[in-house]
Amino acid sequence: MTSFELDNHLPADFLAASLRRDVLVGLTADPKVLPPKWFYDEHGSALFERITELPEYYPTRTERAILAERAGQIAQITGAGTLVELGAGSAAKTRLLLSALRAGGTLHRYLPVDVSLATLVETGEALSREYDGLVVHAVAADFEHHLDRMPEATGPALTAFLGGTIGNFEPASRAAFLAEVRAGMTPGDWFLLGTDLVKDPAVLVPAYDDAAGVTAAFNRNVLYVINRELKADFEPDQFGHLAIWDAEQEWIEMRLQSDRDQEVRVEELDLTVQFAGGEQMRTEISAKFRRDGVQRELADAGFGLWKWWTDPADQFAVSLSRAE
Repeated sequence: MTSFELDNHLPADFLAASLRRDVLVGLTADPKVLPPKWFYDEHGSALFERITELPEYYPTRTERAILAERAGQIAQITGAGTLVELGAGSAAKTRLLLSALRAGGTLHRYLPVDVSLATLVETGEALSREYDGLVVHAVAADFEHHLDRMPEATGPALTAFLGGTIGNFEPASRAAFLAEVRAGMTPGDWFLLGTDLVKDPAVLVPAYDDAAGVTAAFNRNVLYVINRELKADFEPDQFGHLAIWDAEQEWIEMRLQSDRDQEVRVEELDLTVQFAGGEQMRTEISAKFRRDGVQRELADAGFGLWKWWTDPADQFAVSLSRAE
């Protein structure tokens, strides 16, 4: 027996309007900035899949190893009847949780949330076939804007936010996001969070500036997206890729640096932008964390930390917290 349903909370022009707004605000800011969400068109997503397989890029395989080791324990502690996943994507790592929760006899409903309608349908239908009797209720939504539109989760519910994506938020936005996640929960529900940890920059920086240049291509892909969607005339090859460790903020910044003085026209925004030679535009932050900081931020949002699991090298952490 299979069961798949879909709620679509994205207006027809949501992604196009969001891109227009983000590019207009970002290219007229000083310094210039673009959000990392726009890396991920079809080509960008394929590049990121290649990144996760690179020897320098440890987060994906390390988090997966932690989940593989701890999924049974997570299932036993939470006894979750509903699994909610924010930014579900292809749900590759999620299958570890789904299998463990199903083996524990508690899980009957999976709520993946993502902005990609096609991915939700493809993955959701596949999972509903793989896990007999599992109700897959997919939600097309932006987890930064639409958490208040989530279907009610029959409890106890476990919400997963994996991949270290929490690190893409600046501190104030991160606090607001965690508080909103908590607001949608019932006391006693659970929150599973993946966080990349502070470590030697000699390990961190190559993870975002690999020898094969895949991350550089991924970074420049945002310019191709803007060219295609907003009729811009960026010359991506005229922008160098930078990955910089900010020791004070404890985050990696990815930037694009203009190789020369140049002018870029964005027709759909009726916008002309000047770049000076050497000017840098930030395209991503990826914050790294320490246990005490994660525990404090979770507590501020209304969560109590129950479990903290890391790999043997303390590179990455998966934490389990309870809504209080």
